[in-house]
Amino acid sequence: MNARELAAAIDQTLLKPNVGELAAREWIAAQRDAGFASLCVAPAMVPWAAELLAGTATKVCTVVAFPLGYALTVSKADEARRLLDAGASEIDMVVNIGAAVEGDVLAVERDARAVVEVVSGSGVAGALTKVILETGYLTPEQISAASLACVRAGAEFVKTSTGFGPRGASAEDVRIMRAAVGPDIGVKAAGGIRTLEAAREMLAAGATRIGTSAGLDIVAAAAGEAPAGAAG
Repeated sequence: MNARELAAAIDQTLLKPNVGELAAREWIAAQRDAGFASLCVAPAMVPWAAELLAGTATKVCTVVAFPLGYALTVSKADEARRLLDAGASEIDMVVNIGAAVEGDVLAVERDARAVVEVVSGSGVAGALTKVILETGYLTPEQISAASLACVRAGAEFVKTSTGFGPRGASAEDVRIMRAAVGPDIGVKAAGGIRTLEAAREMLAAGATRIGTSAGLDIVAAAAGEAPAGAAG
């Protein structure tokens, strides 16, 4: 995977709570032409991101019920609807983590489905839902069961972490999720991925999207590598 292909697998992320409009606009402008799959920004930033990314292939991604996931399901659906109206096309929602911990897969499925139905019915081109499981709280069995519930709900992706939980992504989490969802559902690894080596480890484990705030550094590292077979 070359640097361009790697960039296209990254959701470059800005979800810090202490970033205001001026800083966010500068950040979005700096990432605009890097070739990322999306810029994943806080809900309040969505209108600015949509404005600054207009005319590019980079999508606006944002988060719902972030980072704790314990909002009412109807509130999650309403938040997703408003964010799509504001210019987002990818929604990363946090599932009801307590339900996943207790093995209540029907509650997990209902929670995810409510957002999936809003996103899929929005008419927004390329709109999709990624469901964050916060795998740091879950056993392997709970990760697998929650992933399957998200597939039944119609989600296009399952995602490891918010970056605000007890830990970030692990390659083992990704392998479990990939085994559960099969080859046709996206797996997004996020949380603590800051180097080219870490990104490649997640991709090798089965991730199809990487969530990181270090996308520029990761892509630069890939671009700086000598081509295979080059003299050294």
